[in-house]
Amino acid sequence: MAGEMKGFDEWKPFIAMVAIDFSFAIVNILLKKVLDEGMNHLVLITYRLTISTIFLAPISYCWERNSRPKLTPRIVCYLFLSAIVGSSITQYFFLLGIQYTSATFACAFVNMVPMVTFIMALPFGIETVDLKCNSGRAKVLGTLVCLCGALILTLYKGVPLFNHSKSTGTQITMMDHGIKLSSTRNKERWTIGSVALVAGTLLWSSWFLVQSNISKLYPCQYSSTTIMNFFGAIQSAILGLCTSRNLSVWVLRGKAQVLTVMFAGMIASGLGFVGMSWCVKKRGPVFTAAFSPLVQIMAAMIGIPMFHEQLHVGSLLGSIIVIIGLYILLWGKKKEMQKLEQVQEAEAMKEQEQPPLPVTIRVSVDDDSRCP
Repeated sequence: MAGEMKGFDEWKPFIAMVAIDFSFAIVNILLKKVLDEGMNHLVLITYRLTISTIFLAPISYCWERNSRPKLTPRIVCYLFLSAIVGSSITQYFFLLGIQYTSATFACAFVNMVPMVTFIMALPFGIETVDLKCNSGRAKVLGTLVCLCGALILTLYKGVPLFNHSKSTGTQITMMDHGIKLSSTRNKERWTIGSVALVAGTLLWSSWFLVQSNISKLYPCQYSSTTIMNFFGAIQSAILGLCTSRNLSVWVLRGKAQVLTVMFAGMIASGLGFVGMSWCVKKRGPVFTAAFSPLVQIMAAMIGIPMFHEQLHVGSLLGSIIVIIGLYILLWGKKKEMQKLEQVQEAEAMKEQEQPPLPVTIRVSVDDDSRCP
C-alpha cells in the first residue's frame, strides 16, 4: 500500500502538467477568437489577472494562513519581478503573437521554453553540463537541435497544409477578418508576431528561474500566485491606460469575451500558475518547462478542426525538430538525475556503515574544591 502511494505521488507532477497544458491550449484558442474580434490586449490581461487574484485570494488565505512565512522586501521584489516576466509583459507579447499569427504557431514557440530555460539556468548553477558524460553531451546536442527547429519556426513559413472548403468561407472570413489582409501586409504581421513570440519565450523561460528562487524563499503556491497576479494586474492596467486613453475598450462585449476572461483568469492564470509553481518546487524548472510541447499538440487537435486554423509546413517541420531536440535534452537530464541519486545513495550507505565515534566525557574540578 505504501509503495502504491509513493508511486502515485511520483506521478502527480506529470498528471498536473498534462491538465495544465490542456487548459492552456483551450485558453490560447479562445484568446485568438476574442483578439480577432478586436479586444485590447492589455485590457484582456488586466481583467484576466484581476479575476485570478479575486479567485485565489480566499483560497490562499484559508489554505495557507497558518503556514505562510512573513513577507520580506526581498520576497516582494521577487514577486514583482515574477509578475513582469510571468504575467503582464510576457502575456502581452504572447497575445500579440497569437493575434498576428495563429494559436497553433504561437504554441509552437512555447516548445522552445525548455531549451531556453536550460541555457539560462547554466550561468546560475541551477543546471550543469559535463561533456565527459553521455548525459552532458545529450543536453548540449538537444539544445542545438532545438535551436535549429526554432530558427525554422521563425524564418520559414511554407505553404499551408489544409485547404478548407469554400462552403465555410463566410465563417472563416468572419473569424479571421483581422488576419485576412494583402499578401505583403500579412507577411509583415507574421514577422511582427514571430518577434513578439520570441520575446515572450525569453521572458517566460526566465519566469521558471525566478519561480525556483521564490519556491525556496516563499513556499506557498496559492499566496505567491495571488500576489504575483495582483502585481501583474496593476502593471497591465497602468500600461493599458498609458497606451490607450479610450475608456470604451475596457467594456466587455459579448459572451465570448466574458467567458474567455473568466476561464483564462480562474483556470489558466489561477490554478494553472499554482500547479506550475508546485511542480517547479517538486521537480525543478526544466522538468516543468519540458511539458510545453503538449500545448501545441492539444491546440492543433482542437483549433484546426473546430476553428479552421491553418497549419503551415514551416510550423510543422520546426515543431517536430524542436520536440526531437527537447526529448534528447530531457533524456540527458534524466540520466544525470539517476547518476546523482546513485551517488547520494552510496554516500548514505557509507555513512550508515561507519561505526559510532567513542564519546569522551571530561570532568573539570575547580581549584577551590581541591583538598589542601
